[in-house]
Amino acid sequence: MKSTFHIIPAIDLIEGKCVRLTQGDYAQKKIYNENPLEVAKQFEDAGLTRLHLVDLDGAKAKRVVNWKVLETLASRTRLHIDFGGGVQSDDDLRVVFESGAKQVTGGSVAVKQPELFEAWLSQYGGDRIILGADARNEKVAVSGWEEGTELWVYDFVERYLEKGVRYAISTDVAKDGLLQGPSFDLYKNLQDKCPDLHIIASGGVSTLADVEKLAQMKLFGVIIGKAIYENRITLSQLKAFSS
Repeated sequence: MKSTFHIIPAIDLIEGKCVRLTQGDYAQKKIYNENPLEVAKQFEDAGLTRLHLVDLDGAKAKRVVNWKVLETLASRTRLHIDFGGGVQSDDDLRVVFESGAKQVTGGSVAVKQPELFEAWLSQYGGDRIILGADARNEKVAVSGWEEGTELWVYDFVERYLEKGVRYAISTDVAKDGLLQGPSFDLYKNLQDKCPDLHIIASGGVSTLADVEKLAQMKLFGVIIGKAIYENRITLSQLKAFSS
């Protein structure tokens, strides 16, 4: 197995607590732990080095809300944190980087304020700004997936590749939180159209076999959330996988 395949556990935040939604639906919320630091330390103790931290309150409010949790996790673990949710202004971005995020994911802003997103790419570079390319039926979904668009996800990604994007997190919204397997076709299509892109798969991962198949596709990495919290995949399995 390629050691360059990154296992990236996820923590989604509502009111500072570690939660998971089903298909991005805030009404289908389950609280897993009221202490995100405890969860992050479990990931770190298992030998994982990265964390995908999502501010669901921020995604809804269209501004960063849970930056203090980010600050705590960044200062009290060694995890490489990428942060998303509600980053829609220069001030949001500054706060997130000052709070310790190594990378920031922009999805809604890349759709609705392309000039701003391009300015961030120019200022911070493609290694620090990740494109959020979430899709429903291959069309881009934004604002915590509450809004659909008519943008084909492949056209969307290709456009930003030309502007300097190097990383993209792509979630198939229809798969997220259902533990029914990832959207392998979506990632294969993205690879075919954008071979130089570092693609991070997200959504639907339910078994170690899913993770192995994504690794064999030579993606950059995979974000795993509910499968960990529901004990479908154990941290010891992931530790063995990522070592």
